[in-house]
Amino acid sequence: MKRIARANPDTTWIVPLGLGAYIRNWGAREIVELDWWQKTVRNGLRVTATPARHFSGRWLRDRNKSLWCGFAFEINERRFFFAGDTAYHPEFGEIGARGGPFDLVMVPIGAYDPRWFMHVVHAGPEEAVQIYQDLIAPHPGAPPPLMLGMHWGTFRLTDEPMDEPPRRTAVRWREVGLEADRLWIARFGETRAVAG
Repeated sequence: MKRIARANPDTTWIVPLGLGAYIRNWGAREIVELDWWQKTVRNGLRVTATPARHFSGRWLRDRNKSLWCGFAFEINERRFFFAGDTAYHPEFGEIGARGGPFDLVMVPIGAYDPRWFMHVVHAGPEEAVQIYQDLIAPHPGAPPPLMLGMHWGTFRLTDEPMDEPPRRTAVRWREVGLEADRLWIARFGETRAVAG
């Protein structure tokens, strides 16, 4: 973060409510803090902070003193949703209604076991598919967005096998009858152009 701030001093940092001071200490100058459902527009990009379910904290004594969120983005009539690091919660339908229909949704699929502990902070593969279904439900008839499964396979954070999240996500995707080409489990380093 500090290197990015030094290399890009004119960048606007858009962060959840309560994180501005942390980012400022790392060298950021232009900071916009957003509460859930608040919006800002920068250089034609509309950013909306969306509800997420996870604890927050950066130091030993600041647990839940700042907001945790995802972000909905819109630019040039294209819409994207980044769920962030989140557990399943009942607001995904509202996010889809307010921010969609989306062209791309980025949803966490990993770091979920043991469930007794992780269910309040991280979605499992089956919940990730439910998040997708909740996001698209308010827009029947709209072209279904591409879902990029994220938050898996980079660091061993939890007990599930490292390669399990994409397999379980794909199984559930097929079980509920979603279009196969709408699920993207990226190979490490893979990129893709997202068409409308």
